[in-house]
Amino acid sequence: MKKVLERSAAWAMDAAMCGMMNAVQWRRRSDSSTRAHLDDYITKHSPMTREEYFRMPPATGPKFSSHRIEWESPLDSGHSENDRVRVDFFPAARKDAPVVFLLHALMSASDTGYRRAAEWFNRRGWHAAFPHLPYHYSRRPRRTLNGELAITSDLVRNAQGLRQGVVELRQLMALLRTRGTREFGLVGTSYGGWTGALLSFVESDFRFVALVQPIVNVEKAIWDNPGARTMRASLRALGHLPGATDRNAHLISPLDGVPLTDRIVVTGGLYDKVSPISDLELLVSRWRGAELIKVRQGHFGYLALRATLDHIAPMVGPTIAPARSATKKRDKAKPTAPRSGARP
Repeated sequence: MKKVLERSAAWAMDAAMCGMMNAVQWRRRSDSSTRAHLDDYITKHSPMTREEYFRMPPATGPKFSSHRIEWESPLDSGHSENDRVRVDFFPAARKDAPVVFLLHALMSASDTGYRRAAEWFNRRGWHAAFPHLPYHYSRRPRRTLNGELAITSDLVRNAQGLRQGVVELRQLMALLRTRGTREFGLVGTSYGGWTGALLSFVESDFRFVALVQPIVNVEKAIWDNPGARTMRASLRALGHLPGATDRNAHLISPLDGVPLTDRIVVTGGLYDKVSPISDLELLVSRWRGAELIKVRQGHFGYLALRATLDHIAPMVGPTIAPARSATKKRDKAKPTAPRSGARP
């Protein structure tokens, strides 16, 4: 009975959150990629290798402060707000400490949980970096919600947003290396886990890669995901069919690549219909050295991140410093958004 109630509660929460996501997608229904636009994009990029697709030019105009890094994005999205990269930085005591990237979920409601995760890493001697992924937080274009443009029925913009995020993270790693960083970690949640998985295909300097309920099956994310019903209706109205992204899968699908590190932890929710546990089991079977943690929640909840941090604690190291008050340094201009994503 306990498991039945637990599962029912998880599915009810997921249904409510997916309903909100579908409502947001309804606002963007006119953005849908035509079949010709998508085909042109795939024809242009599908011959590329991952290294070519995620090519990293030097960062333009980087600016460093004690708690922030900014520069101009190398990819033009057509939205000036989105094309200025911003990373919130939470320093540890030692300047040459390793850096962990905390990659947030789609339409993440708040950064509070990530700031707490940053404190957790600071106590263990790690710097923490919280990049604002494309179309989120400071990069939210005017008159849009936080992350509203990241995943819609404009499949070309979706792919370019993922590409932009990966390229910018590579630039961030290069910038940090110039300042003495030699080792990195990564914790990516849902959409951030998708981005982090793609990053791990082209960068190797990770002590660990922890993916919390990542989106890994692109076709299912479009055609089976309960949070994408509105997107599917828009795509079908334009004649799109399942399999449309197959030719581009080697560039944007985590199931079609292998990380350059073998210290990988994947956390899945037993009741998750957005990123089903069966997809994560398949992913782990393909990735050398990957471990799968299972938690009793749907896609939306807090248990998964906590379980992930507990599991990677031996890889991170013991507590060596008192907690910093990252949660008190609030950005007054920080946008809010619907609660979404398998986030902290």
